[in-house]
Amino acid sequence: MRNWLLLLCPCVLAAALHLWLRLHSPPPARAPGAGPADQLDQLALSSQGKSHHYDVVVGVLSARNNQELRSVIRSTWLKHLKQNPVLSQRVLVKFIIGAHGCKVPVEDREDPYSCKLLNITNPVLNQEIEAFSLSEDTSPGLSEDQVVSVSFRVLYPIVITSLGVFYDANDVGFQRNITVKLYQAEQEEALFSARFSPPSCGVQVNKLWYKPVEQFILPETGEGALPHEFMEGVEGIAGGFIYTIQEGDTLLENLHSRPQRLIDHISNLHEEDALLEEESSIYDDIVFVDIVDTYRNVPAKLLNFYRWTVETTSFDLLLKTDDDCYIDLEAVFHRMAHKNLDGPNFWWGNFRLNWAVDRTGKWQELEYPSPAYPAFACGSGYVISKDIVHWLASNSERLKTYQGEDVSMGIWMAAIGPRRYQESLWLCEKTCETGMLSSPQYSPQELRELWKLKELCGDPCKCEAR
Repeated sequence: MRNWLLLLCPCVLAAALHLWLRLHSPPPARAPGAGPADQLDQLALSSQGKSHHYDVVVGVLSARNNQELRSVIRSTWLKHLKQNPVLSQRVLVKFIIGAHGCKVPVEDREDPYSCKLLNITNPVLNQEIEAFSLSEDTSPGLSEDQVVSVSFRVLYPIVITSLGVFYDANDVGFQRNITVKLYQAEQEEALFSARFSPPSCGVQVNKLWYKPVEQFILPETGEGALPHEFMEGVEGIAGGFIYTIQEGDTLLENLHSRPQRLIDHISNLHEEDALLEEESSIYDDIVFVDIVDTYRNVPAKLLNFYRWTVETTSFDLLLKTDDDCYIDLEAVFHRMAHKNLDGPNFWWGNFRLNWAVDRTGKWQELEYPSPAYPAFACGSGYVISKDIVHWLASNSERLKTYQGEDVSMGIWMAAIGPRRYQESLWLCEKTCETGMLSSPQYSPQELRELWKLKELCGDPCKCEAR
């Protein structure tokens, strides 16, 4: 299937038809050159020595614009840490931030998770368009088992008007019944279908046969697949569809306003750079890594931080968490002592096993071929030993990054097989449990409330009446 899809002129599909074959997933764009934040990073690398040894380095993944979350952390658990004369000497906390903001405005990206420009130019409006077509030099002897499905992604809302099927009928019509079905990606039930039969062949356009269907809108970022099957259930060659662009006037207006939107966005990025430099100079707790700060680049952010840690710091363990997580460092230390966690090559976290690979949406995975990921720890918090950090840092240029930092970590760790210590108190979902080490996905106000209860009663989940 994949070889044949490459034969169908993907450049036309991506640019002219505004569809994106899921086989072609380029790496996230990287901003060329060094931004203002790089100077801060270089200063940190050159000035920070290894004279002080830390038991634990805490890396907090943070987005550039999450200043409020960082402020809450500095006023809650990080403030508590610095006021503790023992813990403050044992723990180093750093926020991990991409040095470059994405230069493409959010409204003009293919999706909100990457930095790829939505490349729509000169759209064809108010007329029907073939989504997929076969070139004139396509072999007339193409067999049915060479193409079994076509996968696609919609970058702007379209209206499907007809379903079609490739069928080499040699001008004699259909010799058997064929049903073409369009599926929403990862769904078992077809959105709609069309049946082709000897007495009802439909209309031939180029080398595909089409039949009209009830008009159906596929929204932006919608993903689908077009297999077809014989009536007796044997899967065969793939189909295609004809569509029109939905709300073409709105699209033209959006494209017309794009240049000014880009100018405004670049100006905002310069302001953001200045604010981040000021924040870093005041608190001295940010590590800027040479990455465009988007969700798809979070695994690379993490690898860069591992390298920074090894190059600049003497430490025993590394704790990774996110800026929207509640963390109780004292509970982490007590739990480590209770479980007697020590030694090399260990990974302490709450592990997900046999987690199915998503092929659509925010967690879309196009590069990892297996249906399930290796064991990986929840991103709200985990601890790894120093030797693992050194291995990740030394191999950071060679390790492949996947859709999320937590699953990427699981895939990387599968190569070295660390000793895994399971701990349910590293919570995977937004909930509150007495004695929890971490809990994710909180707003700044919610984090303040949790810590207020923690300081008042010793338990962030409840306060008994006094």
